[in-house]
Formats: sequence, C-alpha cells, structure tokens
Amino acid sequence: MAFSFKKIDHVQLAAPKGCEDDAREFFNGILGLTEVEKPEELKKRGGVWFEFGTFQLHIGVEEPFTPAKKAHPAFVIENIEELKAHLKNKNVSFTEDDNLPGANRIHVHDPFGNRLEFMEWM
Repeated sequence: MAFSFKKIDHVQLAAPKGCEDDAREFFNGILGLTEVEKPEELKKRGGVWFEFGTFQLHIGVEEPFTPAKKAHPAFVIENIEELKAHLKNKNVSFTEDDNLPGANRIHVHDPFGNRLEFMEWM
C-alpha cells in the first residue's frame, strides 16, 4: 500500500449541550488534562478540547445525546494505583477489571456517562 497510519491525533467523545463546565471539572480538574483552545470556526459548535502528551481528547456536543456505554478510549497510565487513590479521593467511582492478562485496568464513566478505560501494563 502507498499509505500508512502514523498515530491517532485525537479521540472525540460526545456530550450533551451545555457540557463544557462539567467537562472542564472532570477532564481538567480531576484527570489533569490541559485544555486547548478550539479553532474559532469550531467554537460555535460547543464542546471543549483537552490534550496530554501529543494526543488530544475532544468533547463534542451531540443532540440528541446518548453516552457510549461499550465503545471507549483506553488510556495507558503510569502508576495506576495512584490514579485509583486519586479517583477515590475525588469520589469518582471506578470498576476494576482483571480480564486482560498483563494489564491492571479500571473503567470510569465521565460526567456524561461515556465509558473510559485506564490501564497500566505490568
């Protein structure tokens, strides 16, 4: 083939209209992702963008909104036990999942009900 995949630039999660403050509180305030400014032309659509490393997570407004219960992004974490302690301290519930050999992983739901996976390879 004459083309090749290089990386994932961003993942987008859907959220309801008016989600921006809750998204900032969760993704920046709790998870520590850095908010990045959306291009001027896209601001009118609502939503908010975050980044970590060289990747971005976009929270986009979708109406009507239905959260993703099965489909999800999976984030590789360094020191997931610290993340678990941090989430407990912030009263964010999570489910531990030991079904993937070699991975310590949890599932969390964002404020809109979307499923998120956090994992550390052992």
